[in-house]
Amino acid sequence: MSHPHSPNWSRLLRWSSAILAAPLAGCNWVVMNPSGDIAVQQRDLILISTALMLLIVIPVMALVVYFAWRYRAANQAAEKEYDPDWDHSTKLELLIWSAPLLIIICLGALTWVSTHKLDPYRPLDRIDATTAIDPKVKPLTVQVVALDWKWLFIYPDLGIATVNELALPTNVPVRFDITASTVMNSFYVPELAGQIYAMPGMKTQLHAVANKAVTGTGFSANYSGAGFTHMRFGYKALDQAGFDAWVAKVKAGNAALDRNVYLTLAKPSEKAPVAYYSAADPKLFDAVVNLCPKPGQRCMSDLMHVNMMGGAGKESAKETEGLQYDFPNSHVIDQEDRNKGQETAPDAPGAGAAAPAADHSSHSGADAHAQHR
Repeated sequence: MSHPHSPNWSRLLRWSSAILAAPLAGCNWVVMNPSGDIAVQQRDLILISTALMLLIVIPVMALVVYFAWRYRAANQAAEKEYDPDWDHSTKLELLIWSAPLLIIICLGALTWVSTHKLDPYRPLDRIDATTAIDPKVKPLTVQVVALDWKWLFIYPDLGIATVNELALPTNVPVRFDITASTVMNSFYVPELAGQIYAMPGMKTQLHAVANKAVTGTGFSANYSGAGFTHMRFGYKALDQAGFDAWVAKVKAGNAALDRNVYLTLAKPSEKAPVAYYSAADPKLFDAVVNLCPKPGQRCMSDLMHVNMMGGAGKESAKETEGLQYDFPNSHVIDQEDRNKGQETAPDAPGAGAAAPAADHSSHSGADAHAQHR
C-alpha cells in the first residue's frame, strides 16, 4: 500500500507533460513542412546537421548519468577501483578527440557542398528530387521591392504588379530580383526558400520553385522601422490553371503602376491592403535599383558609366541637380522640401534668431531614414 503522503506519479506526469508542452503550442513548424524543393533541401540540411551533432550530445548526456550513478557515494564497489595516481589513458584520449573531429569534418563537408548547391544566385537544375528542369524552360521572373512597410511584386513577363500578394505557378522555376526603396529588409517565404536581403541601390537574387498548391504568409525578417510588425504579404502557390485565372483577375483591373503611382505607394504606410495593377512600367524596377524613380534624378548606372569612362571633367563638379539621394525619404519628398530647415525649440537659447538651415548633405542613407523615423 502506498504511503498516504507519497505523490501520485501518474497524475504528476500527466500534468507536467501538458505544462512542458505548452510553450510548443505557439510554434509554427512551416520550416519543417516546406512546399518548395529549395526549402525541402534546407530542411534536410537542418535535420542532418542536428543528427550529426546528436551523435556526440546523446552519448555525453548518457555518460553523465552513468558516471553519476556508477560513482555515487553509496556504491562501495567503486571505492575498490579508486586510483589516485591515474592521469592518462590513450584509449580515452583517442575516443574524446577523434569523435568530435570526425563530426566536424562531416559538418564541414556538408556545409561546403550545401553552400554551393543552395546558392540563391544559382539557377535551379531540378523541379524536385526526381524531376530535372528542361533547359528550354524560361524561369518566371518576379521583381520584388521592399517598401515602407509593404511589398511590391512586379511580373515583367506578364506586365502586371501587385502589392502584398505573391502568387506563383507550381512546378515552374522562379527567379526573384530583389531590392528595397529605403532601408535594408529581408524577403522570406519559409515554405518556399530561405531569406534573402533586400537592400537599396542593390539587386539580390533568389531562385526557387513551388512544388504543391499552398497558401501561406511571407514577411520581412529584418527590422526596418515602426511598421515592421505588419510588413507581411499573402503567398499563393497555384496550379497552372489557377495561376492563369489569378493573372486574368489582376489584368481585369484598370489600375496601372507608373512612376507617379510608385512614388505615392513608396510613402510610408502600415497595414497596406492588397492591390492589383493590370499594367506596370517595365523600367520601374531598374529605376528603383538605380535610385532614380523620381523625375530629374540621375541614375546610379549612368554615374558609374561616367566614372568608368574617366569622369565628366571639372565643369561637372557644379552639376549637382538630380544628385540628391541622402536626405530623408529622398525617393518621395520633393526637392524643395529638403530646404525647409529645422525648427528651433521655443525655449532653446537663441530661439528668437533665425534657425540655421538643415544640412543633410553628409547624412548616410541609414541616418537619413533614422531621422525620418
